[in-house]
Amino acid sequence: MKLLTARKLRLLMNLWPPFWGSSIKILQLDDDWQYAKVRLRKYWFNRNYVNTHYGGALFSMTDPFYMLLLLHKLGPDYVVWDKKAEIKFIKPGRKDVFAEFRLTEQELQKIYQQLTEQDVIEPVFEVDIHDTTGELIAKVWKTIHIARKRVSKK
Repeated sequence: MKLLTARKLRLLMNLWPPFWGSSIKILQLDDDWQYAKVRLRKYWFNRNYVNTHYGGALFSMTDPFYMLLLLHKLGPDYVVWDKKAEIKFIKPGRKDVFAEFRLTEQELQKIYQQLTEQDVIEPVFEVDIHDTTGELIAKVWKTIHIARKRVSKK
């Protein structure tokens, strides 16, 4: 299976209706698959009744990124998918908001090490959502299922 380059995936996802329609934009997706930055603009059509960011849009802006980074970083010998997510709203979002996703070399080494000892792991990644002034708006925890693919015997 040939996976897309980071640049092509960023361009396609920015046109993807769930992101485009919610004003979610991938600002950066590094070629080494270790960093992504996403923005959610606040408009009349994606705010809630009290004129703050709709919680579902805040959640959506964080949805696929750790899974995508790990899928591309680990390669075709691993199964990677989102297992669970949790969000905690800290403060009303009244401005554009941003989320950053990072995979450190230390985290990747830990994942590889755990996968030599276990068939399946489920690490949890924490994502902060900040507004344009740096105020913390929400925290998201993503649990990612990672397993070594089984080699089928023919």
